[in-house]
Amino acid sequence: MHWTRGNYICLSLQITEALLKERDKQAKWNGIPLLLQKLYEHSHPNSDFSQCQSILKEISPLLSMEAMAFVTEDRKAAQESTFPNTYTFDLFGGVDLLVEILMRPTLMTQKKKQKISDDLIKDCLSILYNTCICTEGVTRRLAERNDFVLFLFTLMTNKKTFLQTATLIEDILGVKKEMIQLDDIPNLASLVSSFDQQQLANFCRILAVTISELDTGSDDKHTLLAKNAQQKKNLGPSRAEVNQATLLNIPGFIERLCKLATRKVSETTGTSSFLQELEEWYTWLDNALVLDALMRVANEEAEQSSTESSDESGLANTSTRTQLPQSMKIMHEIMYKLEVLYVLCVLLMGRQRNQVHKMIAEFRLIPGLNNLFDKLIWRKHSASALVLHGHNQNCDCSPDITLKIQFLRLLQSFSDHHENKYLLLNSQELNELSAISHKANIPEVDAVVNTDRSLVCDGKRGLLTRLLQVMKKEPAESSFRFWQARAVESFLRGTTSYADQMFLLKRGLLEHILYCIVDSECKSRDVLQSYFDLLGELMKFNIDAFKRFNKYINTDEKFQIFLNQINSSLVDSNMLVRCITLSLDRFENQSDAKVAEVLSECRLLSYMSQMSMRMSFLFRLINIIHVQTLTQENVSCLNTSLVILMLARRKEKLPFYLRTLQQMEYTEKYPGFILNNFHSLLRFWQQHYLNKDKDSTCLENSSCISFTYWKETVSILLSPDRTSPCAIVSYIDEAYMDIDRDFSEE
Repeated sequence: MHWTRGNYICLSLQITEALLKERDKQAKWNGIPLLLQKLYEHSHPNSDFSQCQSILKEISPLLSMEAMAFVTEDRKAAQESTFPNTYTFDLFGGVDLLVEILMRPTLMTQKKKQKISDDLIKDCLSILYNTCICTEGVTRRLAERNDFVLFLFTLMTNKKTFLQTATLIEDILGVKKEMIQLDDIPNLASLVSSFDQQQLANFCRILAVTISELDTGSDDKHTLLAKNAQQKKNLGPSRAEVNQATLLNIPGFIERLCKLATRKVSETTGTSSFLQELEEWYTWLDNALVLDALMRVANEEAEQSSTESSDESGLANTSTRTQLPQSMKIMHEIMYKLEVLYVLCVLLMGRQRNQVHKMIAEFRLIPGLNNLFDKLIWRKHSASALVLHGHNQNCDCSPDITLKIQFLRLLQSFSDHHENKYLLLNSQELNELSAISHKANIPEVDAVVNTDRSLVCDGKRGLLTRLLQVMKKEPAESSFRFWQARAVESFLRGTTSYADQMFLLKRGLLEHILYCIVDSECKSRDVLQSYFDLLGELMKFNIDAFKRFNKYINTDEKFQIFLNQINSSLVDSNMLVRCITLSLDRFENQSDAKVAEVLSECRLLSYMSQMSMRMSFLFRLINIIHVQTLTQENVSCLNTSLVILMLARRKEKLPFYLRTLQQMEYTEKYPGFILNNFHSLLRFWQQHYLNKDKDSTCLENSSCISFTYWKETVSILLSPDRTSPCAIVSYIDEAYMDIDRDFSEE
C-alpha cells in the first residue's frame, strides 16, 4: 500500500506509544513522530492551541540545527539521509499539519473562529521554512496549494510575523510553476499601504518574482523563431504584464519606491535594539552565518580604531558595540535599494513604460540617486564591507557589487529611447548642450528645450558625468565595464544628436574606449561588444569623432590591433561596422573642406571606402547567421548587411554587389550557399519586422533611412523575377537553388 504523508499521522496514532518509542530508538527519529502525535491531539478544531507552542519549541531546534548546517555548506545537494530530522518531520505529516493549523481560522465560522498567537504563527512558519530548505519537494508541494500561498499574504499584515512570512513566500514563489496573479491577493492595495518602508523593501523581493517574465530555459529557446511562435500563441498580455499594471494602480506605490530608493542611510527610521537588528539580518542574509560576519566586522573596526585616529565612517573613537549597527544599517540600506531598483527597472521596461517614466521623473528619482552616488552607490570599499556567507566583497553576488549593477541597469532602461534621459544632467550641463548646438549652428533638440529644470540633477555634476568619471577609473578586469558602457550607450541611442556626442567627446570618452579596445587589448567578448556599440553611437555621422579617432589611432600597428578586435567577432562589432558604413556614405556626399580633409586622412574611413573591404564584411555578416539561429543579439548582423546593400542601391550598384557575392561563392567552391541563406534571412525579416506590433522606429533612427526604403529594398531583393538585375534569384544557378525551405518553428 502507498502511504501519503497525511496517512503517516493517522498511522502513528494507531501505534501504541511504547511501540513508537521502541521504533524511534532504532530509526533515530529523535522523538519527532511522538511530538507530532501530541501536536495533532492538541490541535483539534475545538482545542485552544495552548499546548501547541511548547511542542513546537521542542521540534524547532531539531530542524533549525539541520537548516543551519545546510546553509553553511553552501546549499550542496542535500540527500534525505543527510538531514534526517526534517525528512522525518515531513514523512510523518508535519508539513501538512502545520499548514492545517495556520489556515484553520480561515475555515471556521465567525462565531467559532480560533485565535492563533503571533508566536505560534512564527514558529509554524520558521519550521516550514527550515523543512523547505532541507527536504526536497516540500517547497514545490506548498507552491501547488494556491489557497495556502494566497493565505500567506494575509499574514503579512502583522508586523510580528512579517519577516518569517515574506521569507517563506519568496522561497515558494521561486519554484511555483505558474506565476501568481497579484489581483488574487485579498485587499492588496490596503496590504501594501499598511507596510512601513522596511516592509515595503522586503515585499519588493517577492514582487520581483511576480513581475518578471519567466525564463524559458536554454539559449535555443530564445531564438527569434521561437519568440515569434510564442507570441502567436499568447495573444493577450502575460501574467507578469498584468501584475505590473496591478502594481501601478496601487495609489502611491511608485512614489514610495522612489523615496526608498533615494533616502540616505541617516534617514532610516527606527531605533530597534541590537538584537532586533540581528534577528532581521538573520532573515535578510538567508540564514547565513550572520554572527560570524558581524564579529569579523567588529574585530576589523576595533583594530582600525586602535591604529587610526579616524576612519571613513567617522566611528573609530566609539565602541565596537555602537559601530556594528552603523555597518549593518549601510548594508541593510544597500540590500533594500537593490530590491527597489530591480522592481523600478522591470516596470521601466514594461508596457506602461511612459506612465512609469512620468511618475519617477515627478518623484525626482534621478536627482535623488545622484545625491547618493558617491556616499552609497559608488562608495569606496571599506575593509569591513559586509558580505554574504561564502562570498567575498569582490564577488559579483556581494550586495555592494549587485547594487552597482542594478543601478547601471536602471540608468540604461531609463535613458533608452526616451526624452527624459536629459534628467541625468544638471542645469549647467543642459546649458552646455544648448551652447554646443548654437556653436555648430544646428537646432537644439526639442527634448533638451522641453526638459523641466526643476526635475534635473542638483550639484556640480549630473549622474551621467559622474558615471563617466568612475568609468574611466575602472580597472581593466572589472565586471562593471560592460554595464557602464551599456548605460552610456543608451543615452546616445535613438535619433543621432551631435550635441550629445560632443558633450561626451569633450569628456574624453572616445579616447577611453579606444584605450580599452587597443591598448589594454580587452579580451572579454561582452565588454568588447558594449564598447563597439558605444563607439558606434558616439561616432555616427560625427566628423569630429573620426578626427579624434585618427589622432588616437596614429600608427599602423595600433590600427591593425583595432581591426583585429573588430574582425575577431563580427557579431560583437557589426554595429560599429554599420556606423562607419553609414558615416562614410554621408561624408562622401558632403562638400565641406573639413570633411574632405578627414576623409583623406582617417585610416578607418579610408579602409571602409575600399570596395573589397565592404564586400568582405557583407559576405561574412551573411555567412555567420541563419534563420534557425537568429537571436535578439545577432539579428543586427542581418540589418547591417541590409544597410550596406541599401546604400549600394542608392548608388545603383546593387547588381554589382550581388554579382560579387556570387563570384565569392564560386571562389569558395560552394555556389549558392550565401545567396540561398540570404534569401531565407530576408523572408524571415519580412515576417519579423512587418508584424503590426513591431516597432520600426529603431531601424529608422539608427540608420537615418526611412523604413519604407528598408521594406522596398527587401522586396526588390526577394523578387521571384529571374530577369531582374536586383533580385537574389537572378544570381543563383537553378542547379543550386534552395529558396523555398520552410523555416517555421516546429
